[in-house]
Amino acid sequence: MQAAVALRQSLLIRRFPRAYYHAGGAGADGGVRLLGRGGACCSASLSVGTGGGGSEHVPVFPRQKTWDPYKLLGVDHDASEEEINSARNFLLQQYAGNEESEEAIEGAYDKIMMKSYSHRKKSKINLKSKLRKQVEESPSWAKSLLGHFEVPSMDVVSKRFALFGFIAGWSIATSAETGPTFQLALALVSCIYFLNDKMKNLMRASATGLGVFAGGWIVGSLVVPVIPTFTFPHTWCLELLTSLVAYVFLFLGSTLVK
Repeated sequence: MQAAVALRQSLLIRRFPRAYYHAGGAGADGGVRLLGRGGACCSASLSVGTGGGGSEHVPVFPRQKTWDPYKLLGVDHDASEEEINSARNFLLQQYAGNEESEEAIEGAYDKIMMKSYSHRKKSKINLKSKLRKQVEESPSWAKSLLGHFEVPSMDVVSKRFALFGFIAGWSIATSAETGPTFQLALALVSCIYFLNDKMKNLMRASATGLGVFAGGWIVGSLVVPVIPTFTFPHTWCLELLTSLVAYVFLFLGSTLVK
């Protein structure tokens, strides 16, 4: 019994400021006699059950009223997403069961995530704006040149890359038999077809396709002889290597030229 009384007194002393304690000490029931601000005397006691059926006290998150979500979670403003997730999970585990604390922690996490998403979206927009600004500030001849090119959707790029990649693989597979003459013609016709689909002018598309093909063949003729022969299989002749360069030009021409 004395041990229970001592425990109650100890808990009350930790709960109430010392300025309120009456000099009379503990009451007969084990409570602490308190002296209020107005001088009135009152007593307080803490019942300690012997059966262990009392409810456990749920801690309250001390920073739940903090306006800065980073300070509320206890992370730096340049913290990584992994660090923010770890801080959120740790705090939710520490203050599980307290609804207000959990709402404050989840609210701070949501604010940080939304801010991060807005920042990434804004960065992409700023990048496009910077590129557009550089194009607008470029010389007139550069504007005129860039005006003839466009970047299509990834679906268009992937399909045309697959087509010209297939033609290139076909040329490599049959290089020792008939050469890539037929494949070159097929690639040129495909390039003209795609250009005509955008230009709606067969003559202009044919002239552009032939120009792209000629440019690719000339570049290939100049670059391929400089490359060491040991880097390629012995069955790859000069004509095949030059054709591969021409395929690259035809792919870029049919994809990027307006």
